[in-house]
Amino acid sequence: MPPPHKTVPKRRLRRALACAISITAVLLTTAGTGHADPYAPPVAVPAMAPSTLDVRYAAERRAIEDALTTAHDVGDTDRARALGAFLHPNRRFLYFDPRGNGQAVEVLGDLTRAQRIAVLVPGADTTLTTFDSRGSKPWSTPGGGAQALYAQAARSQSPHPNLAVVAWLGYAAPETFSNDVLTDERAGEGGERLRRFLNGVHTVNPSARVGLLCHSYGSVVCGRAALDGPDNAAWRQVTDIALYGSPGTTAPTAAKLSDTARIWAGRGTTDWMEDVPHVRIFGLGLGPDPVSPAFGARVFDAGTGGHSGHLRPGSTSLRNLTAIALGRPTEVAPG
Repeated sequence: MPPPHKTVPKRRLRRALACAISITAVLLTTAGTGHADPYAPPVAVPAMAPSTLDVRYAAERRAIEDALTTAHDVGDTDRARALGAFLHPNRRFLYFDPRGNGQAVEVLGDLTRAQRIAVLVPGADTTLTTFDSRGSKPWSTPGGGAQALYAQAARSQSPHPNLAVVAWLGYAAPETFSNDVLTDERAGEGGERLRRFLNGVHTVNPSARVGLLCHSYGSVVCGRAALDGPDNAAWRQVTDIALYGSPGTTAPTAAKLSDTARIWAGRGTTDWMEDVPHVRIFGLGLGPDPVSPAFGARVFDAGTGGHSGHLRPGSTSLRNLTAIALGRPTEVAPG
C-alpha cells in the first residue's frame, strides 16, 4: 500500500513558495548579464581637443571619487585601494570606466606640447585593481610601467623629457587562463578603441610623433589596430610599434603592420612566452613569433628578465623601450 499522505504545513508551503519566487526573480534579472554592477557608467566628456583636456581630467577625477565611494559602500576593498591611489593630486585620467574589471587611460606629461607620445598598451589580467600594483612588480602594470618609462626618459633628457606617456587600459583585457587569449576577438574591439584614441591624440597634437609600446596580449591589440583601420593622418603619426613579451599580432609579417612605422620586437630570455605555440589556424592562435627572423621586425635586446620584467627600472629592456619611445633608433641595442 502507498504510504499515507503527509500534509505540508501552510507556513512551510508559503515559505518554500516565496523562496522559489525569489530565486526565479534573481535568475530572470541576472540571466545573460551576471550580477548587477554597482558602479556607474562612464561620465559624458567632450571630445579630445587642446581646449577640453582640463575639462576631461576634472570630470574623470570626480567620476573616480564617486567610484571610490561606491567601492567603500559595497566593501570592495581592493578596488577602493586602487582608486584611492588614482586620486593623487598629480595624476590625470582622460578616460575612466569602473564597470566590470574597469578601464582607465592615464596621462603623464603634456599631451599638447610633447614632441613624442608613448602609448603603453597592457596585456591580459589588467584591471583597475592591477592598474598600479601587481605583487612586488609595479613596473609590470600600466600605471607603474608608465612611471618607469617616464622616469627613464627624464634621466636621458635633462631637465624634463619632451615626452608624454599614456597608460592605455582602454579595452577589456582578457584573463590569462581563458579562451579569450587564444583568439583576437578582444583585440579586435580593443584595436578599434585604440585607433579612436589615436584620432583624439591627433586632434590634440597633430605634430607629435607616437610610439606604441605593446606588451603581451596588448601586442595583439596593436596588431588589430594596425591591420583593421584605414591609413589616416592619425595612424601616420605612429612612427614606432614595439612588441614585447608578445604571443603574436595575427599579422604574418611586420611589413603587414605598417609600411612607414618601425616595427620592433623583444623578449626577455626567461619570458615563458617563448614556449607559446605561434600559429594561427581557423581563427585560433595569434600568428608568427614577432622575434623570429621570418616575421621581419627589428629585434631589440630585452635582457634576461621574465614576462613581467620588461619595464623594470635599470633593465636593458627599459632602456631600449625608452629609446624607442623617444624616437632614437640608433640608441636601441639589437637583440
